[in-house]
Amino acid sequence: MCTTCGCGGGGATVAGQALDHAREHSHDHEHTHGHSHHDHDHHSHAPDTDSARIVQIEQDILSKNDHHAAHNRALFARRGVFALNLVSSPGSGKTTLLTRTLTDLKGTAPMAVIEGDQQTDNDADRIRATGVPAVQVNTGKGCHLDAHMVGHAVEGLGLAHHSLLFIENVGNLVCPAAFDLGEAHKVVVLSVTEGEDKPLKYPDMFHAADLMLLNKADLLPYLSFDVDRCIDYARRIKPDLQVLQVSATSGAGMADWYAWLRAGLEATPAAADAAP
Repeated sequence: MCTTCGCGGGGATVAGQALDHAREHSHDHEHTHGHSHHDHDHHSHAPDTDSARIVQIEQDILSKNDHHAAHNRALFARRGVFALNLVSSPGSGKTTLLTRTLTDLKGTAPMAVIEGDQQTDNDADRIRATGVPAVQVNTGKGCHLDAHMVGHAVEGLGLAHHSLLFIENVGNLVCPAAFDLGEAHKVVVLSVTEGEDKPLKYPDMFHAADLMLLNKADLLPYLSFDVDRCIDYARRIKPDLQVLQVSATSGAGMADWYAWLRAGLEATPAAADAAP
């Protein structure tokens, strides 16, 4: 369960196999008090009690997630993997950007993808068509990937040493901001067909990201999107946020994105140099 939006964690699958979150997200502690719920009927402090319970649940969920994220991060470090968490609204062109990236960089470095969607294998099939291995995670009722899901997905990938791992998160600019997956960076993809004030509307995500890819730049001549204003808004949230303008369709700006990826991979210690 995500206490940010109330989504359920049920129904998640990794590569078609059910992933049981019941034990991970147990709420048994909610009912450990020794008196009837009817005793609360006339308690004026009941709303405060409920709020405290929600905060405690959220802290428990995030604590367990952080434990799994630390495990993932240690695994990536041992194997020299440069892992990225790609986040965006639905329809930003994230999957098209990713398939273009995989196609253009094929043969330059080992790559793999974890693909997150609530339902269908459609995007994972698009990824596999490039020749790059991909594992589909379907979150069911959930609106984001968590570190536990990613850890299970990694088991089916057989990550190559000193490789790139792209984790394409569920399209959502809210909940994924709170969940560390063990990645080196969050990369937020914002298309110019969206409002330039998205960073102000969803500040947590843009604050959590280290790079913003302003996608579909080839459409700018046909839109009233103000690039400078969008970048200004984003840097009000995070002053040191890196920004690249790209088009997965025309290829404009993609060389800068690839240079950023190469620099990140080169800065990642190779497996032989990583801590055991």
